[in-house]
Amino acid sequence: MQLNFSQQMRMSQQMRLAPRMIQSMEILQLSVMDLQDRIDQELAENVCLELAAIDPTAPSPEQSVAEAQAEANEKPIAERELVTDGKDNNEADFERLLEMSEEWPDDNYTSGSKPSSNRMDEAGDRAHDMIANITERSQPLAEYLVEQIGFFSVPIEIREFAEFIVQNLDPNGRLLNTLAELITVYGKAISEADAQQALMLVQKLDPPGVGARDARECLLLQLTEETPYRDVLATLINSHLEDIAQNRLPLIERKTGYSISTIKAAYEQLLKLNPYPGAGFEVRPVQKVTPDLFLEQDDNGRYVVRLEDEHTPRLHISKKYQQMLRADTDPQTKEYIKRKIDSAKWLIESIEQRHNTLKRVAQAIVDHQVEFLEHGPEAIVPLKMQQIADLVKVHVTTVSRAVDDKWIQTPRGLYPLKRFFGGGTTNADGEEVAWDIIRLKLKEIVDKENRDDPLSDDALVDELAKHGYQLARRTVTKYRKALNIPSSRQRRSY
Repeated sequence: MQLNFSQQMRMSQQMRLAPRMIQSMEILQLSVMDLQDRIDQELAENVCLELAAIDPTAPSPEQSVAEAQAEANEKPIAERELVTDGKDNNEADFERLLEMSEEWPDDNYTSGSKPSSNRMDEAGDRAHDMIANITERSQPLAEYLVEQIGFFSVPIEIREFAEFIVQNLDPNGRLLNTLAELITVYGKAISEADAQQALMLVQKLDPPGVGARDARECLLLQLTEETPYRDVLATLINSHLEDIAQNRLPLIERKTGYSISTIKAAYEQLLKLNPYPGAGFEVRPVQKVTPDLFLEQDDNGRYVVRLEDEHTPRLHISKKYQQMLRADTDPQTKEYIKRKIDSAKWLIESIEQRHNTLKRVAQAIVDHQVEFLEHGPEAIVPLKMQQIADLVKVHVTTVSRAVDDKWIQTPRGLYPLKRFFGGGTTNADGEEVAWDIIRLKLKEIVDKENRDDPLSDDALVDELAKHGYQLARRTVTKYRKALNIPSSRQRRSY
């Protein structure tokens, strides 16, 4: 067998995404606040990209967006695509850019971001609202517990180990480590008896239940002499928590000898106990949602989508560096300026394309879900992303990127754009029905059932069939669990 090397030529076609096309898709996928961060980054890195000053005489954002979209719609689709050729480094585009630069107006801005005349007043109002919404700093759980330890007269070694235990509690006030593990990593010598005494000290602190090592101990620590049905509660917590969760009251009655009425009364007291006593001290930041789009009605009652562009600054290419490029500048500097101007141009065009695509996609969604806007979620109709892609004449992945992490402010509230999509089925009359409507009907049937004899999943299938919805039992079970509806045994009232 002989091995040798040889060279061969072969022609083939491959589809590759140019860097500029990738940038365009990334810009489209960004939310309005992420786009602001991206623009800030580009402003810091690109000397040829400038943030224009606010012009009180500039047209309103709605007019700018409308004009930009009208111009974009007049162009053939092929001309709207961002295409680049890596072989010639866009020499033709760049020469065309230089020829057009002399004709560019001073306000060569991103058209979707021109501010209105009252923008400055709105900025002051937003600053006032931001200050008003700042929450007061709450006291951490560990700090609150350490303060209480200071009120007890105990030896210094017990006090210090108690403080060490407090620092090892999780946000819910639970002690996840064993006492032996804490003694090992403490760093000082302490006897097991003193460590146990320190733990008992922590478990006496407020809120009741802190320092517990599991759920049962947490609930038992909250029982006092004044707690109604204290002995019954202790029995239920120690031996029948799972039976309580599964609503097996007759089984508990047989094992404990307590009557059903006594068990139910003790269960009412059990619901008043807190399995997560430290959770109230954890302040979780509220995630602010900024809508990318607003929905308004015109004079004819039609819902019209408006872009939220107050967070998108006005951008233009620096005239200074354009002049430097045409002047007698050294080749290295000219090449640097050339790359930066090209990058700035592509960013501005990507933002323009984002505005155009996002508005067209959102408008098509709104036109399809008018019933939802008029009558609420129970009137939503099935909608696939492919349907919107066919209407807007883009690829389905473009629709997916356009609606990703985008929110729209409607007369009915704030919704993510993805909320308007969903599958469905066909009812007995042959009409398409969204899954959301079927889930609402399922919840309605469960709410009206007889709690003494709740409906099983098979019975729920029959009830839905009476309303024209033919579903499999596994589908009903899946929707019941998604709605956090317990099983028929757990819903039964004794």
